[in-house]
Amino acid sequence: MSTITLISTPPSSVSPEEHRQIVLSTPSSFSDIPPVLRHKQDDVSIELDPPIDGLSLEELAKGTLYVVENVLAFISTSSGRGFHIQYPSITIHAVSRSGSSPIVYCQLESQSPDADAEGGEGEDEDLEMTELKIRPADPSSVDNIFEALSFCAALHPDPNISRADNDDEGLYHEDLSSFETFTGGPEEELSEVGRAALAHLESIIVYSEGFATPLEPVDSEPEGAEALVQNADDQNRSHSGSGVVNGVS
Repeated sequence: MSTITLISTPPSSVSPEEHRQIVLSTPSSFSDIPPVLRHKQDDVSIELDPPIDGLSLEELAKGTLYVVENVLAFISTSSGRGFHIQYPSITIHAVSRSGSSPIVYCQLESQSPDADAEGGEGEDEDLEMTELKIRPADPSSVDNIFEALSFCAALHPDPNISRADNDDEGLYHEDLSSFETFTGGPEEELSEVGRAALAHLESIIVYSEGFATPLEPVDSEPEGAEALVQNADDQNRSHSGSGVVNGVS
């Protein structure tokens, strides 16, 4: 399935000012508001590798580029035909100044026909890459095109990356009901890691009076969680009759 869709008219859009006025007028449906045109550049030539069927090199030699919030589009000056690209399909975009004139370089990802025929989503080997080079006649416009493209691409994050991030954070979404709480016991001792965690716990315990106070040092061989609870109770009682706790009267 190609990421490039052939079109015969420029994409529907409004300027930022027109969009603001429409919103202020409280339209009946905000979903019907056309997307915002972030940048329009005349006298642009396009290079595609591999080439796409339906557009000749002559048609791609000169046209107008439309950086709209929903699509990146190009319309040929000679034929009035062109193409548009959905932003999630643009995996890489950058400015290249290595050639005779600066360009905006894009790498497009598309699914191979074989993957579609198998009825699956396809693995990495089933993905084909297309290179898109945007070369404006005015070299100074390259940065403006890139900034507008970056803005619009940020509105359409890659859903695959989002899923990967959620997988990495799966620890926070696990069902914790299967985990048992350590309650200690006469025959059980805290490990070195457990002692470090206990020391941290001691530093942040807040008592019912609203003051934080450290516990007395725990024996190197504690008797378990019951010893910790008893130690905390003793500390509470020792402070309950004092008018000053941690320097606060």
